Amino acid sequence: VQCLSKEYKYLNDENVRREMGQEVRAKFLEEAAKSGMFDMEGGAVLIKGGTTAMANLYDTDVEIAPFRQESFFQYLFGICEPDCYGVIFLGTKESVLFLPVLDEATFRWNGPPHTVDHYKTKYGLSAACSVETLCEKMAERKVKTVYTLKGVNTDSGLSTALEVDIASLVKSQKSSHTFQQDDKSLHPVLAECRVIKTPKEIDYMRACCRVSSQAHTFVMRHIKPGMSELQLESMFKAFCGVYGGARHMAYTCICASGPHGAILHYGHAGRPNDRITKYGDLLVLDMGGEFHGYCTDITSSYPINGKFTKDQASVHKAVQAAQQAVFDNLKPGTNWQEMHRLAEKTILKHLLEMEILKDATVEELMKVDMAAVFMPHGLGHFIGLDTHDVGGYPVSGPKRDMALGVRWLRTQRVLKAGMVLTVEPGLYFNEMWIKQMLAKDEAKAKFVNQDVLKRFINMGGVRLEDDVVITETGYENMTILPKTIGEYESIVGKYTPKCSPCE
Repeated sequence: VQCLSKEYKYLNDENVRREMGQEVRAKFLEEAAKSGMFDMEGGAVLIKGGTTAMANLYDTDVEIAPFRQESFFQYLFGICEPDCYGVIFLGTKESVLFLPVLDEATFRWNGPPHTVDHYKTKYGLSAACSVETLCEKMAERKVKTVYTLKGVNTDSGLSTALEVDIASLVKSQKSSHTFQQDDKSLHPVLAECRVIKTPKEIDYMRACCRVSSQAHTFVMRHIKPGMSELQLESMFKAFCGVYGGARHMAYTCICASGPHGAILHYGHAGRPNDRITKYGDLLVLDMGGEFHGYCTDITSSYPINGKFTKDQASVHKAVQAAQQAVFDNLKPGTNWQEMHRLAEKTILKHLLEMEILKDATVEELMKVDMAAVFMPHGLGHFIGLDTHDVGGYPVSGPKRDMALGVRWLRTQRVLKAGMVLTVEPGLYFNEMWIKQMLAKDEAKAKFVNQDVLKRFINMGGVRLEDDVVITETGYENMTILPKTIGEYESIVGKYTPKCSPCE
C-alpha cells in the first residue's frame, strides 16, 4: 500500500533539505564576499535560533503549538529544534551548530539526545558541539570579528527578536577571549539573499505550492452549503499534513463566506471562521501550508454551491482579468508599483462596465484613487521563509511611495529573476470601508452609482492569489488552481469516491 504521496516524500526528504541548506550557505558566503562588508579571514557569523520559551502558553510550560524556528536561523541552518546557536566561520567556510545543554529530566520527557553525527548528517553541517564551547571554538579559529543579526523587517516594522550580545556571551562562558561585534553588516546581506531564491529553494517551493494547490482543490470538491467555515479550514489543514507533512500553516486560514469575504484578514480571534455557510455564498478562501519553514499563500474564490450568479461572475471576471494583465507583464525589469496600478486600472474598467461606477473614464478614476475604495491592499508581496517575506524596502531603495493604494505595497522594487511573489488582486464590497472613503472625498462619491452598488454590498468579494517565481525570461506560476468560471463550476462540490484527492 502506498501511504505517502510523492510530494510528501520529496518535501520531507533529508537529502533534499540538506542539499538546499548547503546551497543556501554557499550563496551567502559568495554574497558576503561580494559585499565587501565582512572580514572573510577573521570573521564569523553568529545567529541565535528560536527558544523553547517562545512556544510556551503564557505562564505554563505547555506548548501552544509545535515549535517553529526563527526564519533567518532556519534559512542558514535548517534546524527544527529550539535553543541552538549557529556559526559560519568565514575563513574556513565551516558551518557549526552549537547545541543547548539539557538536564537529565528533559530526557524523561523527550527521549535521549541525538548524536553529533545526527546533526552533521541531517543538515550537512561541518560540526555540532555543545553551546558551552562556543567562545572556545571561535578562539581556536582566531576569530576577530563576530557578525550578529540586528535589523528591522521593512514589511512589519518589527526588529529582529533574537539579538546576541557578544560581551554577555563571553562573560557567561567565563571566557578570557575577546571579540569585536558587528551588528550592522549581516542583516541587509542576509535579507537580500532571502529575496533571491536559489534553484533548490525554487524547486522546494514549487512542491510546497503543489500541495497547497491540491489542498484548495480538495476543499472545492468536498464543500457543501451548510458546512461551517471552520470545517473548510480543517479540511485544508488535514490535507497539507497528510499529503505534504505540514505541521504548521503559513498564517491563520481565512475562510470567509458571504459578506465576510470583504474582511481582508478574516479568521482572526474576533472572527474565527465560525459562520455557517449558506447556499449561494461567495467564498474567499485564503489558505497556505508551511513546509519546513517555506510558506505558501494561495486564495481561491467561488460560490459554495458551484454556480456563479451573473453579478458574482462579473466580479470574478474583473479580478481574473486584473491578475492576467499582471501575469502578461511579469519579467525581470518590471516595476512592481506599475503592476499594482495596472491591476487597479483593470478593475476600474470592469466596475464601469458593471455600472457600479459612472460618468468617468478610467484615467479620471485613477486621479482620485478610486481603486483604493474597492481594493484596499497591495497587489502582492515577497514570500519564502515568511509569508510576508523580508527585503521589500532595502536600504539601497526604493523608498516607500505613500500615495493612496501603492502605500499598501509590501515592496515597490523592480523585479529580478529568482524573486518569489504573490499576485493577489481583489475586488471587495466592504460597506464600512466604502462609506468611510466616500464620506471623506466627494470627488470619489460622485462617481458611484449607489443604486447598483446596493446589489453587491452583501456579496463580500473576490480575491485571486497565486505564488509566482520570476524567471530569466518571464515568470512561472507555481499555483495550480482553476482560473475560469467554467473550471470552478466543473469542480466545486463534485467529489465522488472514485476521485483521488491528489488529482
